[in-house]
Amino acid sequence: MKKLWRNKKIRITCIVIAAVMLFCFLVSGICNIIVAASAKPYVIDFEEACKLLDVDCIIVLGAGLKSDGTLSQVLQDRVNLGAKLYFGGASNRILVSGDHSRPDYDEANAMKNDLISQNVPADAVFTDHAGFDTYDTMYRARDVFCAKKVIIVTQGFHVERAVFIARALGLDAYGVMCDSENRFFGFKTEIREYLARVKCAFDAWFKPKPTYLGEAIPIWGEASDSNG
Repeated sequence: MKKLWRNKKIRITCIVIAAVMLFCFLVSGICNIIVAASAKPYVIDFEEACKLLDVDCIIVLGAGLKSDGTLSQVLQDRVNLGAKLYFGGASNRILVSGDHSRPDYDEANAMKNDLISQNVPADAVFTDHAGFDTYDTMYRARDVFCAKKVIIVTQGFHVERAVFIARALGLDAYGVMCDSENRFFGFKTEIREYLARVKCAFDAWFKPKPTYLGEAIPIWGEASDSNG
């Protein structure tokens, strides 16, 4: 009798585990479909981006620094496209957003300095030092920098999620992909992005506050007000 009960418990446990796994699989799949379908119409090319009117700023998302503090190749590609869009007339403001949680790690100023080296005027570059992830960046772009219409610069694997988050937060957002989107990314990146889309779908629903907000620094004001 004990053996039969033990076997029954094992079967029930297996069924429950299988049901939970199936549920998670379905939810994650639905989240990914929603993110992709919602954002895809707003992913545009360079020429289309330069024809948009009244864009408050170009948002360049952080993507890591090398050990010497210079831009990773992924981030360099984003910054280069941000500069190209600026000189193409897409917007007269660039918002660089990244992690500056430690004194010795400063993505925002590294991006700004690189843009200045490409002849983008310093007073056209705003720095968001608390863009710890894509959600925080978009929330702060809206609430701290008071942006309404934006162009987001990132790689192809990431662009739909970034646009989805921005639009879920009420921004009139468009995404432009870096040309080099396939140079660095493989299966591990795809899995990570697949899971990240699940999280962003729930963030879009619940709209948690970002890690840090702070006082408003309007994007139409002085870029030096965002220095840090």
